[in-house]
Amino acid sequence: MTSNQSFGVAAHRARGRPRAVQPDTALDEAVRVFWSQGYEGASVSRLSRQMRLPKASLYQCYGDKEGLFLASVSRYVDTRLANVGQALGPSQTLAQDLSNFFDAAVTLATSDPMTRGCLISCVLADAAGNNPRLRKELVARFTALETRICERLIVGQAELVVTVNPETAALMIASVARGLMLRARADATPNSLREVGRLTVAMLCRT
Repeated sequence: MTSNQSFGVAAHRARGRPRAVQPDTALDEAVRVFWSQGYEGASVSRLSRQMRLPKASLYQCYGDKEGLFLASVSRYVDTRLANVGQALGPSQTLAQDLSNFFDAAVTLATSDPMTRGCLISCVLADAAGNNPRLRKELVARFTALETRICERLIVGQAELVVTVNPETAALMIASVARGLMLRARADATPNSLREVGRLTVAMLCRT
């Protein structure tokens, strides 16, 4: 996987979506509604209004609210989360790339007070519950990020402080990043979150 790829999960194709009816800018509005309101809190009426798309057209394009949510997750990964993955490089030392990764995650989670946290770590994880389709999506997205981190650790394994299984270390790093996203949703300050990222890098890497 290259650093310019999203986290390895193909974008969902909405059923029968006419390009002229549903541009990406409208889907961006759906991302913001789900991100700020949560899956349950995002009503179809509000989604329709924000997207400037009649409910009938919304259902025709995406099938149902769940289909729109999955399309929104794909759009979020391609447009918002891509920068977090790209920060891993490899472009500098492992410590610098991991620091850039955590900084990008914190920036994503805190830049807009209306969309704090992460659409995947916060909203999708909360919505998955016993829903098989959403749980499958969550597993795929989590696994893709962990795989991306693992690839970077393998490249820079000699820079790690201790000998560690790259898959285990990748799971730890991804879990810290997700924890930062959750804490950001609870109004933690960017500086406090970045400090956690710096501490994690210092514990793992030779600097």
